[in-house]
Amino acid sequence: MTNGPLDEARAALRPVDEEARRAAAELSDRLTKPRGSLGVVEMLGGQLSAVARACPPPVPEPVAVCVFAGDHGVVAEGVTPWPQEVTAQMVANFAGGGAAINVLARQVGARVLVLDVGVATDIGGVPGVLARNVRRGTANLARTAAMTHDEALAALAVGVTVARDAVAGDGPSMPGARLLVCGDMGIGNTTASAALIAALTGGCAEDVTGRGTGIDDATWTRKSAIVAQAVRRLHGDADPITVLAEVGGLEIAALAGLAIGGAALGVPVLLDGVVSGAAALVAAALEPAVIGYLIAGHRSVEPGASAALAHLGLRPVLDLDLRLGEGTGAALAVPVVQSAARILGEMATFDSAGVTDKDEATAG
Repeated sequence: MTNGPLDEARAALRPVDEEARRAAAELSDRLTKPRGSLGVVEMLGGQLSAVARACPPPVPEPVAVCVFAGDHGVVAEGVTPWPQEVTAQMVANFAGGGAAINVLARQVGARVLVLDVGVATDIGGVPGVLARNVRRGTANLARTAAMTHDEALAALAVGVTVARDAVAGDGPSMPGARLLVCGDMGIGNTTASAALIAALTGGCAEDVTGRGTGIDDATWTRKSAIVAQAVRRLHGDADPITVLAEVGGLEIAALAGLAIGGAALGVPVLLDGVVSGAAALVAAALEPAVIGYLIAGHRSVEPGASAALAHLGLRPVLDLDLRLGEGTGAALAVPVVQSAARILGEMATFDSAGVTDKDEATAG
């Protein structure tokens, strides 16, 4: 089956510009500071230059936080104490501006897009929610494939299209985004994320399965066993779409599409926690060049998040013991990412500052 938006994005995606990254490193070394003293901020400046194909890079603004919501049939196995209805309730909260991600988005000047890609409850009447529902929640991945191959492709296409529309903008009142932030909502989605991470990294289920909403030991044991059982159904040579359809989630698929779509348009994509980490693995398995466009906003306490970042070779900007989701950790990282571009674009060099003895100026 062909998939117009996804196929087009994959065809348009190019590796980032390593020459621009090298130019950023050289410029950073000439700035009025000791070499390497800004640590990860310097690394981010190089990545933003590589993504923009320019040094110094433009400040990545405006910012769009894309919160994809979907339900998971695996909640029937008791992997979480939270009822499935909470997904729809939180989607309404996002649309009303009352969730943590809304607060943090306002703090950093980002707009929030709320998208129903797989919520089990019909929420078509909630103002501010973009209806992109592929199906009313996934099937129970503990017993069968979470979705069909075509449904996985359709959810990927949703994410690609959202990236395209967010970057295009909608006139002066809503300019196009130059930084895309991954957000998610879905009761049970850390189970699907753990299964994807185990399948795509080869990790042990127990090592990548976390406590999600704060489950007890017995629930964690059951959750880990379900992840292991689901992954065993997959053949070692299963392609990424098959893996996604078998053990993934609709919002995870949409986030993978967002990553591919943003990368195809030359826009950096800021990952949140374990759910967007699982999505990033899917995106990278489909198109390895997408990794150059991904920034890890933070390190979630979910163990699968660290496994995903290690597999992708990404270093998180923040480490704050977060596990909320919604895009909260990524939103908190936005000012750091933007500051990395400003450092390269606005900080004086030793030459421009009239400093003739760099070694003496940076001593100590």
